[in-house]
Amino acid sequence: MRQVRLLLVFALFTTASHADNWSTYGSDAGGSKFSPLTQIHPKNLESLKQAWVYRSGETGDGYADGHNLTFQATPIYWEGLLFFNSSFGKIYAVDAETGEERWRHDAKFDPNARYSETAARGVSVWHNSSPGDRTCDHRIVAGNLRGELWALDALTGNPCSDFGVDGRLDLTQGVGDVDSGDYTITSPPAIIGNTLFIGSAIGDNRKIESERGIVRAIDVLTGDIRWSWDPIPRSPADPAFGTWSGNSAGISGGGNAWAPLSVDAQLNLVYVPTSAASPDFSGGHRAGDNLYTNSLVALDASTGELRWHFQFVHHDVWDYDTPAQPTLTTITRDDVSTPAVVQVTKTGMMYVLDRRTGKPIVGVEERAVPGAGVPGEQLASTQPFSMLPPLARHVGLTEDDAFGILFFDKRSCAKRIRKYRSDGIFTPPTIQGSILTPGYAGGANWGGVAVDEARGIAVSFINELPAVVRLVPREDFTPETRPEPDMGWSWMHGTPYVLQRDPFLSFLGLPCTQPPWGRLVAMDLNNERIAWERPLGTIADLAPAIVPNFAWGIPGMGGPLITASGLVFIGAVAENKFRAIDVENGATLWESSLPLPGVASPMTYTVNGRQFVVIAAGGHGQLTDEQGDFLVAFALD
Repeated sequence: MRQVRLLLVFALFTTASHADNWSTYGSDAGGSKFSPLTQIHPKNLESLKQAWVYRSGETGDGYADGHNLTFQATPIYWEGLLFFNSSFGKIYAVDAETGEERWRHDAKFDPNARYSETAARGVSVWHNSSPGDRTCDHRIVAGNLRGELWALDALTGNPCSDFGVDGRLDLTQGVGDVDSGDYTITSPPAIIGNTLFIGSAIGDNRKIESERGIVRAIDVLTGDIRWSWDPIPRSPADPAFGTWSGNSAGISGGGNAWAPLSVDAQLNLVYVPTSAASPDFSGGHRAGDNLYTNSLVALDASTGELRWHFQFVHHDVWDYDTPAQPTLTTITRDDVSTPAVVQVTKTGMMYVLDRRTGKPIVGVEERAVPGAGVPGEQLASTQPFSMLPPLARHVGLTEDDAFGILFFDKRSCAKRIRKYRSDGIFTPPTIQGSILTPGYAGGANWGGVAVDEARGIAVSFINELPAVVRLVPREDFTPETRPEPDMGWSWMHGTPYVLQRDPFLSFLGLPCTQPPWGRLVAMDLNNERIAWERPLGTIADLAPAIVPNFAWGIPGMGGPLITASGLVFIGAVAENKFRAIDVENGATLWESSLPLPGVASPMTYTVNGRQFVVIAAGGHGQLTDEQGDFLVAFALD
């Protein structure tokens, strides 16, 4: 009987839209992060209460990298179950109504291993178009930090034996020499038909010749590679090869797509957000614009051929990766509808392109940017600026921007601002040290954008946390005598420099600049203006206990979800709160406590006629003092 019921459910999947039940990472294949559900609405939020809490048990204990644990997953829904993953190779299915665990799969990570990244943002589900009475007609597919791709039976959690080797595919093959723990998969694959599309996350700033950031199309039934595409053009026949000096395109690594991909099955296109070439902050060996890095690229889903590309940052030396899933929507102006893709970036800019051609729907202009970086660097003289209002601060810092809770704290920050170069956005890394505004965490980051197409509103969480970057001549550097003793560092082998970088914080751990440090911004896409913006979060869980709880807006990483009832649900920031916000004006309508910060993106679904909203609340190894394993669901009581 269960198989008959599953066949009926699958028939519904093939004939109707099921964005209401959040069947993919971003709600739908185009990453809208929008739900048509309306059971929870502004007038009944007082009845919205915690419905259940699931704990996976993965708290970082027993792992060498456990202190970096971050629970960032957005679950997906299918057949009464929620599916998600966690940092150290586990995949879970829990009952969507009760939170009870149904199964888990453990890839059995080495507890002593270390990884350049500890994120696991979600899984994907695939359904056989001709289901039968057999296993693995419904597959959960997910990558992990070992660079593996797993296919599991959605009903049991058992590996699909016909996929790869006993359900496992090793994607570290074919990407060059791999340093242990530095080739990872942190985002779920996109799917069209029987084909998966997936990128990778590669450890930054280690060396020039890092792993190749190829994107692959994979047969979901067998694990066979159907095609692969490299964001760095290796052949002189590629028109982009000339945007790399000498043989730099032949030796550079990176350019990888670590954020989720989007797909348009009707256009048969895969949208790939690419990152910087390696190493991020030094490009003297790779003069030129360095296509197709730091771009949005559309590939033919059947062949992997390049259909169009648009570069957001020329010759990146700021770690300004394209960090978020491209969001597909439709823009209607003067009764003309255009299929569009919206991309937010670490620069705090939002770009709106025709998703058929890559041509800007909203204007983009090349503007002069600061020059004179380090010796040997050949910076781009201009960068492409969106004509939409910037979502983040772009101007340089002065002493008047210094902030501190105490007088000597503020004075120390002002002294540091005097010390470093700060010419606004695209200030290049320097030997004296430079303040990046926005910092390398954004602006926007992987939380991306949620789009309410009917209202023409795009909502994104934005960091206003500058960063300090300093390049130290290699001959002058030792770990023991580094010029910034409190700042992190990376070797950047093959370049003349060693990198030092960190967020621009005071010794009390708060940003050295005036708040807000985190904002929620709504863009009116139809009128090309900011509809509203507001600080997001208080310092209650960030500042020392003696400091009053100011609602200044704080840094974060997660993203929003929008419902048709006019609500924006968001955690995102380093505070133990989950909020519902009015999409029309940005007013906070409801908030609830979480056991730990929900530095993740929420989702929503209905089961047995009841709407739930779910968020992972596990903190973040780089933003919060405590990390954990809570998946929290809310519903009307």
